[in-house]
Amino acid sequence: MIGLKIYLVTVTLLFSTSVAFCEDAALARLFSDRKVSGTLLIANLEGTALYLHNEARANRPLLPASTFKIPNTLIALDEGVVAEQEVIKWDGTDRGLAACNRDQTLASAFKSSCVWCYQELAQLIGLKRYQIWLKKIDYGNAQPGPGLTTFWLSGDLRISAVQQMLFLHKLYKRELPFKATSYDALARIMLLEEKPGYRLYAKTGWSGYGEKATPQIGWYVGYVETGTDVWFFTLNMAITKPAEGAYRQQLVMEALKLKGII
Repeated sequence: MIGLKIYLVTVTLLFSTSVAFCEDAALARLFSDRKVSGTLLIANLEGTALYLHNEARANRPLLPASTFKIPNTLIALDEGVVAEQEVIKWDGTDRGLAACNRDQTLASAFKSSCVWCYQELAQLIGLKRYQIWLKKIDYGNAQPGPGLTTFWLSGDLRISAVQQMLFLHKLYKRELPFKATSYDALARIMLLEEKPGYRLYAKTGWSGYGEKATPQIGWYVGYVETGTDVWFFTLNMAITKPAEGAYRQQLVMEALKLKGII
């Protein structure tokens, strides 16, 4: 498991620079004001700036939930089990989310976190191919299983906020072994917001969504292109009641504004 200090060393070696870090009091207040526990890591592409709240939690491996849709989309495209504009037919089963109760494309499935869509793709990819891919891209503990269609939701796969950050760095720099066409498609799919001064690419995740057990795990990971720099962010937090789910995006957006990034 890679820790925050190793992450910083990695960035230092990559960019021949040095980074100092400590607990960021301003970020800590964003969490304490909402009375929630979590971690947030923000760093720029060159590794010259890093903001951190809660180092211990940043190094804790957790289920990735729907943030796994980022590598999963690339894997599915590279494996040829789906095309970017292909229609994924809904079977008519009501799964409780209106946005998911319809035919989907990769873009709509990604944005609505459509579980059944990616479970269908998983059936086509298979556990052996996932094992190969996760080791190849060094994603978290690289352990899919035991269930082919649930390993990122309730199975063995784990990843920390620090590991998510390293993955996003490699993703953005296209250092992972995916086709250029797959990278291009993911960028279109992952683009969430475009405003004067920045573009936001992101994915939410919520492990235990709809279940009674608490705390559940909430994620928000991605990056922002500002025109002058690229900033990566990884947040995870404990969710003890449904209303707290909205805090994931709120915390990140407030932090990015607080640091003058957007």
